[in-house]
This record gives sequence, C-alpha cells and structure tokens, in this order.
Amino acid sequence: MAITLSLAVLLGLALFVLVRLRYVGFGSALTAAAFGFFLASTGAAGPVNALVDALLGAISSF
Repeated sequence: MAITLSLAVLLGLALFVLVRLRYVGFGSALTAAAFGFFLASTGAAGPVNALVDALLGAISSF
C-alpha cells in the first residue's frame, strides 16, 4: 500500500506540473492514465467515486 500511495502521489505531482506548464501531448496522457490507475488502488478511490457520482447526479437533474 505504501508503494502504491507514493507512486500515486508522484504521478499526481507530475500531472500537476504538466497541466501547469500547459504541456499537452502523449506523455501527459500516459501520466494521467497511470495516475488514475494507481489512484484507483488507494483508499481515495471511494471518495473520488462518490464525488463523481454526486456531480453526475447534479448535472443530470438540470
């Protein structure tokens, strides 16, 4: 778990830098996909899924 969490944090920081520098390319897409993959295996997966469900529920009610 500790390795997965640290890798998720590292990929999240790399993705933040790529977005901040406005570098959009194949590398940033791979970074985003890897970040999502590793984030899904951490304890943050439940709250992230709940947030997305709530946002989709709010959007669909309009």
